[in-house]
Amino acid sequence: MLKENLIMLRKLNGYSQEQIAEKIEISRQAYAKWESGATIPDIEKAARLAEVYGVTIDGLMKTLTVEGVGVLPPAQNGKNLWGSVTLGDRGQIVIPKAARDRFGLKAGDRLIVGSDEVGIALFPAEFFESKMQAFMDLLSDKT
Repeated sequence: MLKENLIMLRKLNGYSQEQIAEKIEISRQAYAKWESGATIPDIEKAARLAEVYGVTIDGLMKTLTVEGVGVLPPAQNGKNLWGSVTLGDRGQIVIPKAARDRFGLKAGDRLIVGSDEVGIALFPAEFFESKMQAFMDLLSDKT
């Protein structure tokens, strides 16, 4: 897992092994051993790698495989990949349990569905409504 993530992250960011090694102050050979799986970094070096790539240490160590896509790169700090869902006959989706737990979602919660040209976003209705109310209050103060 770690070695695949290191290779993927390095290539996605356009770095050579030597450039990454310089950034975390090790030899290129030591870094190459991590990518080959011959050795693994200590916790301090893993923390430096995570910082360079903008991911968590946990993200460096785990992989997420999505059916039909393959192994995904670790998500950037503050971003999450929860897996894939299948659209039901009536447009239903099941939000992955880890995502429901993270955001405290439960049966009966109302969500606002938004989108742009690329995808769909879900917002808790209370959050959206409070932001809209703040915007309306701001507008009424201006008049």
